[in-house]
Amino acid sequence: MKAAVLMGPNRVRIEQVEIPEPGEGAVRVRLEGCGVCGSDLVPWEGRPGLQYPFPPGQPGHEGWGEVDAAGPNAPDFKVGERVAMLSHHAFAEYDVARENSLVRLPASMNKQPFPGKALAGAMNIFQQCEIKPAQTVAIVGIGFLGAILTSLAARAGAFVIAISRRPFALDIARHFGSGQLIELEDNRRVIERVKFFTEGLGCERVVEAVGQQGPLDLATELTAERGRLIIAGDHQDGPGQVNVQKWNRRGIDVVKANKRDPKVYHDGLKAAVDAISRGELDPAPLYTHIFAMDEISSVFASMRERPQTFMKGLITL
Repeated sequence: MKAAVLMGPNRVRIEQVEIPEPGEGAVRVRLEGCGVCGSDLVPWEGRPGLQYPFPPGQPGHEGWGEVDAAGPNAPDFKVGERVAMLSHHAFAEYDVARENSLVRLPASMNKQPFPGKALAGAMNIFQQCEIKPAQTVAIVGIGFLGAILTSLAARAGAFVIAISRRPFALDIARHFGSGQLIELEDNRRVIERVKFFTEGLGCERVVEAVGQQGPLDLATELTAERGRLIIAGDHQDGPGQVNVQKWNRRGIDVVKANKRDPKVYHDGLKAAVDAISRGELDPAPLYTHIFAMDEISSVFASMRERPQTFMKGLITL
């Protein structure tokens, strides 16, 4: 099979490797595609301590496709069934996964992309927001995650304030139900505008979906007394700082939303399938950059440069 092999920072090679065999209790999936996650930029760009080359297909972990074969005592998935999967080598034509990492995709979603872990993460983060109707919710950072959370919060009856540097992202947020759009030019101006819209009270729920120090500081300032601050951004830029004094003084509940729990992700997969199949969520407009596996370097470059129209990159086979 073909698989992408990360040879070093900014260097990937497409190689012919052996098709993996499903082991005990696992199935093999012929992949249709795989989403490219923001966390994949870390090995792509390079960090001290990483060992290259990576195993074939790694770090792809947002794959979907059709069940192709089953190992001994495999779960009850039939060959040909479409599934989303939580695996670790999905920048390839095949990957394997166990039962607790698979969810069936219904016929109504035939041929639709499904970057499972990204969608599962969004559903799990939304659940932890505990959003109620008529609350004011600020979402700092409108990428793929922020846009999904905008849609879910608006559907739950909240008034959503979307905050982003990119006009295109704000247009997406409007399409997904945001009631107010604010361009992130500088934190002070954003704080002034949010206080104006909330009569000085701030927002009952604030989601930081960027993963950088500045947006996290802003999110703290936007959170109302006894509100909830949800840290959804995947902070990978080293140790940061938080204003614990302000959190304590305002009585803010602070939630770090990425649980890193396989069962939680599996539950999120099922929730995402249900929401999309019922028409409660439509992520299709967010799949903005779709490439063949041979073009995988281009999707990493797009993610790093984040052109105006970029939301989510996919590799398709």
